Amino acid sequence: MRDEKMSQKIKIMILSGVRETGKNMYAVEVNDEIYILDIGLQYPDNDLYGIDVVVPDMTYIKENIHKVVGIFLSHGHADAIGALPYLVGDYDIPVFGAKMTIELAKIVCSNDPRSKKFNNFHVIDEKTAIDFAEATVSFFKTTHSVPDSLGTVIKTQEGEIVYTGDFKFDQAALPLYKTDLGRIAQIGNENVIALLSDSANAESPYENSNETDIYDYILDTFSYHEGRIIVAQVASNIQRMQQILDAADKTHRRVYLSGMDAEKILKTAMKLWYLEIKNKELLVTNKELSKIDQKDLVVIETGKMGEPIKLLQKMANPSAKTKFNIEKGDLVFIATTPSHSLDTTFAKTRDMIYRTDAEVKALGDDMHPSGNANKTDLQLMINLLKPANVIPVQGEYRLLDSHARIAHETGIPYQNIFLTKKGDVLNYENGQFYIGKGIDAGDTMIDGIGVGDIGSIVLRDRELLADDGVFIAVATIDRKKKKVVAKPKITARGFVYMRTSRDLLSESSDLIVKEITDYLQNSKDFDWSDLKQGVREKLNHFLYEQTNRHPVILPVIMEVNQNRHRKSKSK
Repeated sequence: MRDEKMSQKIKIMILSGVRETGKNMYAVEVNDEIYILDIGLQYPDNDLYGIDVVVPDMTYIKENIHKVVGIFLSHGHADAIGALPYLVGDYDIPVFGAKMTIELAKIVCSNDPRSKKFNNFHVIDEKTAIDFAEATVSFFKTTHSVPDSLGTVIKTQEGEIVYTGDFKFDQAALPLYKTDLGRIAQIGNENVIALLSDSANAESPYENSNETDIYDYILDTFSYHEGRIIVAQVASNIQRMQQILDAADKTHRRVYLSGMDAEKILKTAMKLWYLEIKNKELLVTNKELSKIDQKDLVVIETGKMGEPIKLLQKMANPSAKTKFNIEKGDLVFIATTPSHSLDTTFAKTRDMIYRTDAEVKALGDDMHPSGNANKTDLQLMINLLKPANVIPVQGEYRLLDSHARIAHETGIPYQNIFLTKKGDVLNYENGQFYIGKGIDAGDTMIDGIGVGDIGSIVLRDRELLADDGVFIAVATIDRKKKKVVAKPKITARGFVYMRTSRDLLSESSDLIVKEITDYLQNSKDFDWSDLKQGVREKLNHFLYEQTNRHPVILPVIMEVNQNRHRKSKSK
């Protein structure tokens, strides 16, 4: 640590994770050192056509990479570790996390070619304290749906900055998941100048169900159903996975795991003794699958975030080619809690399953299984830590606002509660935070191997294609004779049905010929761009008048005999 007489320049940067779901990334800058808190991704909503994932804009971090001393991970879910490859693939930055978190982070990095060789991982626990030049970083145990969930404390000369990560309080939690209340209270007896706290469940009026009751509910569900059970489950929710495996074993069933990352995550959790399978015969291999009585089978369909729900849609479609089709007599048990953005998808999925004559049951119908803090939990955390300032993070605006009101009820003045947006920077001076000059912090779209090359213009075009389709017109001209050589060929996709719209297509063809001919005969300086733009504008106006639609119009205009002209010039 520095000389105590010298004051430190402290900034808290909100890089992502506010006014949205997922994609958590925050940074604390103390003089010339930057401490990154989580680096997560977000799975796109339906309006982000073709986008695979969304990660935080890391422009500021990359411009100041020489200041970064480490990335500190709170837990092993994608909203905390998923964007690691997009930074550590280019920069060798130390990554700190608990055992399970680091193992899951290694899986994320090994799955991405840009970070496959990265290996600067450091395992820490709740007893670890790391001294850097400007601050000391320590940790405390929290309760979440994955083991080794930790809160982070950055201790500066001015005071402590605490980041909770995802957390909840569960008095009946198993030792592996139990919160260290004594450690949190100890931190609160020091000088906490800022608390960045989880807001993902701040709006819920319900008490979270404890995990013991949730296991009993799953066991009852499995006990009273006599047919095959298909479970939709997020692969990285280790605690829920353990409950499902235990319930299957208790009811004398066998389990088949389906999903890309399920086996990797399961083996990792078992290796660390964070997941236990007492019955070696419990898991079914592909070879054994055909020999098992389907009534004794539990199929666990896993994936990331909303993937298990979408997989159920395929399984409920009789024409889809899947390993398992949902049939009459099946019980589809939805053990994951989809985000609000998937409400429509969730309702549609249930409807499709009912059409197969199968039974549907969701854990969220009768229980409140959130892994995030509700009002009581949030207020308990504030009362234990006694922060001077509260910064709600991890949630959409209404959740941040709800968290602000919750914090105010504990006695925190509104002027000490900061409802931030991406790019906000909180400066600390004279014992008080204030919002200063912001930084660039938008969204980076990932589509295939492309990183950040998809922007608002491309997304708008994709939206137009999805809404009104595409209209392609191909014409060949002879510039020397100033005419269209042949009638334009027109193709439409997602706009109109070609066979029943021949009059519309014929009139469009005539309009193209007229527009090109007028341009060739009246334009003094020929310009391909001007010609195509003129055709596009005329077609756009005409098609909207006829159909009240705006398809994406692609005019393709070629020149006849241009190769012959080039040969003559070369001779």
